[in-house]
Amino acid sequence: MKQETVVLIVGAGPAGIATCACLNLKNIPNLVLEKDDCCASLWRKRSYDRLKLHLANQFCELPYMSFPPNSPTFVSKIGFLEYLDSYITNFSVNPLYQRAVESAFFNYVDNKWHVKAMNVEKNIIENYVARFLVVATGENGEGFIPKIEGLDGFDGTIMHSSEYGNGKNFEGKDVLVVGCGNSGMEIAYDLSNWGAQTSIIVRSPVHILTKEIVQMGMNLLKYIPCNIVDKTMMILSRLIYGDLSVYGLHRPNKGPFYLKKATGRSPVIDVGTVDQIKTGKIKVLPSIKKIKGNYVEFADSMMEQFDAMVFATGYKSTVTKWLKDDGVLFNENGMPKKRSPYHWKGEKSIYCAGFANAGLFGISSDAKNIAEDINTILIQIGGGADDASLNI
Repeated sequence: MKQETVVLIVGAGPAGIATCACLNLKNIPNLVLEKDDCCASLWRKRSYDRLKLHLANQFCELPYMSFPPNSPTFVSKIGFLEYLDSYITNFSVNPLYQRAVESAFFNYVDNKWHVKAMNVEKNIIENYVARFLVVATGENGEGFIPKIEGLDGFDGTIMHSSEYGNGKNFEGKDVLVVGCGNSGMEIAYDLSNWGAQTSIIVRSPVHILTKEIVQMGMNLLKYIPCNIVDKTMMILSRLIYGDLSVYGLHRPNKGPFYLKKATGRSPVIDVGTVDQIKTGKIKVLPSIKKIKGNYVEFADSMMEQFDAMVFATGYKSTVTKWLKDDGVLFNENGMPKKRSPYHWKGEKSIYCAGFANAGLFGISSDAKNIAEDINTILIQIGGGADDASLNI
């Protein structure tokens, strides 16, 4: 079986959905391949129950469709999935589900991308050919758990944050959360609320802000230089939270929006975790040195016993597992070689969406840029988007 199209999109998360919608608006034929049995599987299957969008909905919209007028400022997981389902319907996005891409290479004979995918449901290999390839599997391809001495011998429960739904089964247990980003901090808060004796590892300095401060900062960035906005954010954070260093939470020297742009690391948006740290309901611990049985030894040589460990240590890209010719777009870690805003386009008609460390706002920008660039190329080679199907 071989299917030909103009644009082949790998991944039906928000990035793939948005790119397909932008192409559809320009009448450019495309196909979307998704390995799971649904779109946005990270949101549907691998996110905790209490998750909400950490930014105001105006910064989380996909191209050409706003959230409903009655939506809350900070949309819930269920609300966001309802928005995605409406988006798919409105823009006629029809992914091919349960297609696990095994390889993709650029054929120099016909100057097209040849992609091989396993139809998981039918257990057969399918072949696809396209002039343009869009990698939309994103930064969160699979959960990452760091190598720690003795982890394999830990006698308790080990899980990645993508497996965590809520803390119901951890009531009364000693649980260690590894990672102090937004997921780690919120999971620690959830565990504490469910009655777990909760500890969290904080290795690096971290900005902690309220969602209202972040919303204000993002609006100010439209008119005021980043360094001034950052200073304002840091002053407001200190006024609200005081000196958090006494609790093991140190602030970085650089501002939150500067760090987000320079490193991709977001500030932590507090959901109530700080109050529980201050009252001692959540304990802050340094990095892990090694593990022996149920005991964890920390960098300060202190040892504590735990029943479970939840790793909120992020994700890694899976692009390098199947992409055989990346058009000098990706590095060895499966991330773009170029920094934003030049990250989304490579050579040999390959693009990527959702790799800018800029969340849904960055996804929207990527999708628009990719569709516009492909449309321009099709016009230049003759016929334009309306005749694209004749040129494959």
